[in-house]
Amino acid sequence: MADPESISRDFVHLHVHTDYSMLDGCSRIDRLMARACDMNMRAVAITDHGNLFGLFDFWNEAKQRSKGNVKLKPLLGCELYLVWDHALTEKPDRREHRYYHMGVLARNFKGYQNLTKLVSDAHVRGLHYKPRTDLTQLAAHAEGLIGFSGCLQGVIPQHLLKDDYEGARKACGRFVEIFGRENFVIEIMDHGIEEQKRIIAPLLRLAEEFRLRVVATNDVHYVGEGDATAHDAMLCIQTGARLADERRMRYPAREFYLKSEAEMRRVFSEVPEAITNTVAVAEMCDVKLPVGQNNYPVYVFPPEVRPKPAAKFDVILDDYERLKNGLLAAQGKEAAFKVDAAARDKMRANGSYLLEQVKRGLKERYGVDYDDPAAWKDEQAPGPGQASPAELCRRVDFELGVIAGTGFVDYFLIVWDFIDWARRQDIPVGPGRGSGAGSIVAYCLKITDIDPIRFGLLFERFLNPERVSAPDFDIDFCMRRRDEVVGYVRRKYGEDRVANIITFGTFGAKMVVRDLARIRDLPFVETNRLAKLVPDDINISLEDALKKSNELSAEVEANPQAAEIVETGRVIEGMVRNSGKHACGMIIADRPLTDIIPVTVQEGDLTTQYAKDPVEKLGLLKMDFLGLKTLTVIDDAQRLVRRHRGLPDFDIEKVASRTRRPTPCSTTPARSACSSSNPAACSPSAGSSASPRSTRSWRSSRSTARGRCSSSRTTSAARRTPPRSSTRIRSLRRSRARPTASWSTRSR
Repeated sequence: MADPESISRDFVHLHVHTDYSMLDGCSRIDRLMARACDMNMRAVAITDHGNLFGLFDFWNEAKQRSKGNVKLKPLLGCELYLVWDHALTEKPDRREHRYYHMGVLARNFKGYQNLTKLVSDAHVRGLHYKPRTDLTQLAAHAEGLIGFSGCLQGVIPQHLLKDDYEGARKACGRFVEIFGRENFVIEIMDHGIEEQKRIIAPLLRLAEEFRLRVVATNDVHYVGEGDATAHDAMLCIQTGARLADERRMRYPAREFYLKSEAEMRRVFSEVPEAITNTVAVAEMCDVKLPVGQNNYPVYVFPPEVRPKPAAKFDVILDDYERLKNGLLAAQGKEAAFKVDAAARDKMRANGSYLLEQVKRGLKERYGVDYDDPAAWKDEQAPGPGQASPAELCRRVDFELGVIAGTGFVDYFLIVWDFIDWARRQDIPVGPGRGSGAGSIVAYCLKITDIDPIRFGLLFERFLNPERVSAPDFDIDFCMRRRDEVVGYVRRKYGEDRVANIITFGTFGAKMVVRDLARIRDLPFVETNRLAKLVPDDINISLEDALKKSNELSAEVEANPQAAEIVETGRVIEGMVRNSGKHACGMIIADRPLTDIIPVTVQEGDLTTQYAKDPVEKLGLLKMDFLGLKTLTVIDDAQRLVRRHRGLPDFDIEKVASRTRRPTPCSTTPARSACSSSNPAACSPSAGSSASPRSTRSWRSSRSTARGRCSSSRTTSAARRTPPRSSTRIRSLRRSRARPTASWSTRSR
């Protein structure tokens, strides 16, 4: 049973920082939500410094915990960096530059969209030491937002600290003008800091003059009161300072934790309405994020293409309806699946165009004419490991039905389009990898170069009518020219609709031990020794490390400093330390990304502020553009062959599939064939009755046989020839390598 002192039904925290306020917030979202549920809170806000990195995770965690009698509403917001006395385009010197803090919360989805636009613009256009916004942007995107006067670093509190009530009054009037009287709130705080106490009275006077609500907040930076030490250590990690440094940055009090309603009422006993008003503000907010919606882009036809709707496409959809309803009936569910007329009309043109491209590829890859009635009747397979024309046509229909019925026609066209563009630009493209290689549609479109029929690959591993999930092609491009393909996609679908995906680095067990030892000024040798006591297991926690490592447990018991490091590390481990850019992941949307998610800039590229899983849940198309060095090397080798061997039409793909006459040693895999006294055993005709083998298996057997023959020759030669010194061998190797080295040097 919960402690009555901790029950908080009539108070809501409206100013909360998670660990996504990097190296300042010391509140992991899961711990924060667990504590809020323990206190029976009805809502809790997220207002990280200048970003929305953790907003989706925060919203999702609150929804996951809202079960049964527990209802926890997530309030989505941000603490903006606001420039007041100059425009966003101005970038003054750091000593002259001043920005202020201002909290905002989204009331509804329109407010959420405006919040994403504000924060995105601050990161893309307003970044100058901090991601800043100005009054012009704030006024343009104020709809659906609730504004707060802010902490001590806010515009109004800063005027009051200078005893400039008139300046504070003008600022307050400007904010009321922007947000409206109902949507601007006066915020009061008291962490035992003298400056906060001094400005409470004039803040209340402003609230009375402008008839504004007053709310009490606690500027939460860590979950429990005991986490103040961990938060102080995190500040040292951020600034590179030492704990013993008296002049370092530190918080002046240990009150920045998630307090209960009872604690807040004791602090603000003279302003009880400031407590209950927090609930009124929370009730104004209700944001539902568009999880599960399909925001995939629609394939854009070239101007010269005018696709004609094909009646066959509707037949394919009818077949898929029957298939889906049969599966539902087999599961004991109502067989009522139907692709409605509106959905058919929407995808008919693109679906028919996809069908035309697949038919063309079917003829090129297999020599089968899809439109020829005779092909549908031909059940004779041309050879072992191959399919009959009728079977190929049926497989194409089945796959197209599943692709269209699950809504991924445009996905296939988009992937086909940029791969086709890359091939036309002579950019090397990989043969395909993963479950996508099981699709005959992908093979006919030349998205992949692996024949699923020959290798017996299953389409259902890629896209299954029983368990619909977004398909995912992992596409390899030449490492040197990958960015050209990404640039093409950005130009075609819009610079504001294509972005990289952000990644977050977190504190691991070893890392946090090293960081905490460093800020305690421990010698490097000692720091290294402590870190090595943590086992090398992936994603191991300090708790598990103590159980697994007897040496670490003994060290913690015997060494007070080690005990402090581990105790503090337990709080910090797993928290976000930095952000980066996904190596290959890209997002494409059917509208400007800021209508759905916030964006930032990483390494000069537009990047989402949400990680991979949230953007996929919000219905955005994720693509993996992998830069593969192997393709670059193969392409370079191919160019060198064309240039130096007089073979201008040399194509590695055609060479790989060319049938070669096997050598005598390669026809028989057994070692006895090489050493047989019967010459016929090693003749080319000895294996003529066997079925032809693939190039790979032929090369493998040839290499194996050659290795066995050469090893036997080497053994006999070793008996006759005295061993050479290693120096002599290296000299011979170098002399043999010289012609090749000089040839490759000339070619470069």
